[in-house]
Amino acid sequence: MVKNDDDPDGDPISQRANLPDDLPPDELTIDFAEKLFATPQEGRKLGVDPLTGHDIVAKEGRFGPYVTEILPEPEPEPTPPEPDIVPVPSGNDGDGGGGVKTAVKKAAAKKAPAKKAAAKKATGPKPRTGSLLKSMDLATITLEDALKLLSLPRVVGVDPESKEEITAQNGRYGPYLKKGTDSRSLADEDQMFTVSLEEALKIYAEPKRRGRQGEAKPPLRELGVDPISEKPMVIKDGRFGPYVTDGETNASLRKDDEVETITDDRASELLADRRARGPVKKKAPAKKAAAKKAPAKKAAAKKAPAKKAAAKKTATKTTAAKTTTKKAAAKKAPAKKTDGE
Repeated sequence: MVKNDDDPDGDPISQRANLPDDLPPDELTIDFAEKLFATPQEGRKLGVDPLTGHDIVAKEGRFGPYVTEILPEPEPEPTPPEPDIVPVPSGNDGDGGGGVKTAVKKAAAKKAPAKKAAAKKATGPKPRTGSLLKSMDLATITLEDALKLLSLPRVVGVDPESKEEITAQNGRYGPYLKKGTDSRSLADEDQMFTVSLEEALKIYAEPKRRGRQGEAKPPLRELGVDPISEKPMVIKDGRFGPYVTDGETNASLRKDDEVETITDDRASELLADRRARGPVKKKAPAKKAAAKKAPAKKAAAKKAPAKKAAAKKTATKTTAAKTTTKKAAAKKAPAKKTDGE
């Protein structure tokens, strides 16, 4: 909550800022929040693109910081003047009423193309956008960096064998090459702007690794041996920050832990705490299995009509038996009359 000095009443007004979706809750500090509030929601203007003349701004979005260009608003098309309605005698009526009606219909027909023009405006050009790289900061990014991001995807060249175009792009899981439907990860972000066609062909000549995993990044720091697992410990950079691992157990560094100063004892302590918590329990599959058992009840319900069929058969037999008995009784009646004679 901040107070607006321009507000004549001096009433406090709320100020909002978008948070990245992958931001862990424990990393949302006061300093980080003030940094977000310091960035204007309409974006920080970086300069003008010399090729297009469009303004380039850096903004904070739902999925993280990004740069975009501001397209000029299209000029509205001039509205054609309304045609004059002049009564024209039709020859049938002396008052010319039919001619007036014809002129009104023609004027309405001429207005129809205006709706088509409005529909074309909705499918106009979209502004170029580009997410900031991990090495970039929203407060310090320059116009040159922004123009490099907006140049992506970058055409590296054409494969001489398949005749397919190879491009370098920045994706959700990092930089990569794309050729048709085949994609390969790049080692670092700078390769998107420097990789050559020859280097790209060498990457595609290598066997494709499982998933989108590229070359393993070197650890940030190597530590000693963990006394429990008896395996060497290293500190790596993960999606949610640095963490210590012995190859089996991973433990994130706390706020007070620094990569450069953390000791072997502290790293072992973090790993021990992580082992004590145990593995994460996955309850989702159990719920799905229970949901699959529901159709079995429907199958049991379908068996109910079988009882009705059996009931019909019983009723039929009973009726038949009654009918047979009545017929037998009817045949015996004449025998009694004979005895009376």
